Amino acid sequence: MKKISVRAVADAVAELCLRANLEADAGVLKKLKTLAACPDNGETPELLLANAAAARGDRVPICQDTGMVVVFLDLGQDVALVGGDLEEAVQAGVRAAYRDGVLRASVVSDPLEGRVNTSDNTPAVIHTRIVPGSGLRLTVAPKGFGSENASALAMLTPARGREGVVEFVLRTIREKGAAACPPLVLGIGIGGTLEKAALLAKQALTLPLGRPHPKPFYRLLENEILAKVNALGIGMQGLGKGPTALAVHILEYPTHIAGLPVALNTCCHVYRHASAVIEGKG
Repeated sequence: MKKISVRAVADAVAELCLRANLEADAGVLKKLKTLAACPDNGETPELLLANAAAARGDRVPICQDTGMVVVFLDLGQDVALVGGDLEEAVQAGVRAAYRDGVLRASVVSDPLEGRVNTSDNTPAVIHTRIVPGSGLRLTVAPKGFGSENASALAMLTPARGREGVVEFVLRTIREKGAAACPPLVLGIGIGGTLEKAALLAKQALTLPLGRPHPKPFYRLLENEILAKVNALGIGMQGLGKGPTALAVHILEYPTHIAGLPVALNTCCHVYRHASAVIEGKG
């Protein structure tokens, strides 16, 4: 059986935290350049591009809210982890990145009692899956809470169907969209159970920007939601010009005959996530 040292995991998490916070997503940059070429979009695209360039060049965060770190681990079933505890290695990587990179610590130790800052942005939220293979794929997604707070979940009845999903998303963006720092990327999870729909929505925000759904039904639904969200007129930074959303990503899962869970996870234009693969050795 091949092996992976948890020290390598900690180092990878630290590097990915810095990359996600300091380097803008390539897909977003490409989209902003296209938007900047149209005068009707105002000066916002150029300002966002200048901000991203300054962050990369000066090695400073793209946004002052450097987020609560979410980590997805796809662990190969044919690999052994050696040298310590996997989750503690992830936390150590987050701790090192936020300390050495001088990133803002934004996590409190208890959601209600005291709300004392942990001072190192730990703990991260970790999702681990066992998958075929002999490696480990890591995706790190620091999530800012301006957009996270604009997210929502609905337990619809099956009779609401496609129309109900569209209405839920539009209602949520209409109420909260400007506060989420648009232009947005919308992750939508449909199906499963309450927690599965929310997880799908979060995972959808790690997909390549604008990746069309492989199924025609959901691809058309993504396009419909994107068009209707942009027709709301909120615009970039809530100023009424340009698109409110850059992309809509849907992930779906089988569900119970009596339910239609739908989760919307909104993300600002920074769209922070970075991935790496560690192959087992030996």
